[in-house]
Amino acid sequence: QVHACMSISFSSSKLQRNVVWFRNDLRVHDNLTLASIISDAKPTLCIYCFDPRHFTTTKFGCLKTGAYRAQFLIESVANLRKNLRLLGQDLLVTYDKPESCIPRLLSGSTGSNVYVQGEVTSEEMVVECNVEEQLRSVGGRLVRVVGGSTLFHPEDLPFHQNLSNLPDVFTVFREKVEKQCRVRPMLPAITHGQLGSPPPSTDPLDSSGFDWLPSLSSLLPTSPPSASTPGLDGKGRGVMRFHGGEDAALQRVQHWMFASDRLQSYFEERNGMLGEGYSSKLSPWLALGCISPRFVYYQVKAYEVERNISNKSTYMFPFHLIVRDFFRFFCAKHGVKVFQLGGAKEVNRAGWSSDAEKIRRWQAGLTGQPLVDANMRELLLTGWMSNRGRQNVASYLVLELGVDWRQGAAHFEELLLDHDVCSNYGNWNAAAGLTGGRLNRFNIVKQSKDYDLNGDYIKHWLPELRNVPASQLFQPWLLSADEQTRYGVTIGVDYPSPIDL
Repeated sequence: QVHACMSISFSSSKLQRNVVWFRNDLRVHDNLTLASIISDAKPTLCIYCFDPRHFTTTKFGCLKTGAYRAQFLIESVANLRKNLRLLGQDLLVTYDKPESCIPRLLSGSTGSNVYVQGEVTSEEMVVECNVEEQLRSVGGRLVRVVGGSTLFHPEDLPFHQNLSNLPDVFTVFREKVEKQCRVRPMLPAITHGQLGSPPPSTDPLDSSGFDWLPSLSSLLPTSPPSASTPGLDGKGRGVMRFHGGEDAALQRVQHWMFASDRLQSYFEERNGMLGEGYSSKLSPWLALGCISPRFVYYQVKAYEVERNISNKSTYMFPFHLIVRDFFRFFCAKHGVKVFQLGGAKEVNRAGWSSDAEKIRRWQAGLTGQPLVDANMRELLLTGWMSNRGRQNVASYLVLELGVDWRQGAAHFEELLLDHDVCSNYGNWNAAAGLTGGRLNRFNIVKQSKDYDLNGDYIKHWLPELRNVPASQLFQPWLLSADEQTRYGVTIGVDYPSPIDL
């Protein structure tokens, strides 16, 4: 049962203790939150809360966390628990609101500190404030730790502390940080015993919390069968099987960067859409903090030394870590505005559509635009979509169909394995032209020819078009009746006609 741990409480002694509240930092390497307690002799409780609010439906009709990411999250939490046990610690897992369960666990203690990686977006910050308020009532204190989720530490940025002079255009941001910032060294590896041991407890239900994990079906009862293998659909299609957790993240770096030697050609291959090697696929692990961006950066530096190579690829790959930083700081600067219709710059643009049929067809991959549909079906069936695909489907939704960009952001939030709030909503702000930067309006047919010239990707996800030659594949609505008969597809029946714009 999903509520198996709801009544856990610790002994009511006056013993001071530390609590490490894990959120999007599910790792033991290079973890600033864990490093904060190493020199403290207090008993330490590590906890992860599956917050019920994360599995509810938004006003846009989308789940906040869909089945693919939920499965990946469960695996990541399980792996964190394993790695904490190797260090002499453990992980209490609950299904509850943090502001309810964490203060309750500290009831009766005094002077306890709760350490957490501070977040920068509105909902997450409200939860932090709620926890902080409840902790005061039991004599506890919330300690926010910053800098664990970004390549550059916030204190090292060449901008005001409140980020008021942070550039809203990525290129300007990148040029400043590349010239004026350095990547801090990684933290020393934690050794056995440095985190102390969990505080004693006399409650007979305690052990269930340290051995308990929710099942996917308990979090999301209507999960599709393919959700148990994030990244792959029921037919084995997809870029790869994404296994949650720090161990899998570190293995992926070793496999992609070193064993397969794909980093050296990343610049040429990064716009791919088919197969597991065209990009590192590290973003799901980065989003949950299963891997440190600094670790990834220093692995690139190690690769350059080991392979005696420094080229466009070894520059471009960590470049994308800077993009992640930008959107996190961008969201911190603009606050709740990044979630509102006018976006970060409060653009007053009339005419956004909420046409339910257009939204449904876009979500289902039934727009009649093969490149858009192939990408949307991959997302729907696996939880993954390439960067090139994301740019195209976003441009089509907001600039061609004119649909409220937040509908697209909410759909991505539900389905993407690698959803993190700053990257998702920051990118959708940019796609909708709400950041003050350049607006990229993609020509879907040209993009198809540029990045799927032979139609391999489209045919992989749209088998109804498998017999259509590449020269006609990108505009199937132009097929004559004879050609449709010859290729075994009837437009408007087997494959949809384009949405009327």
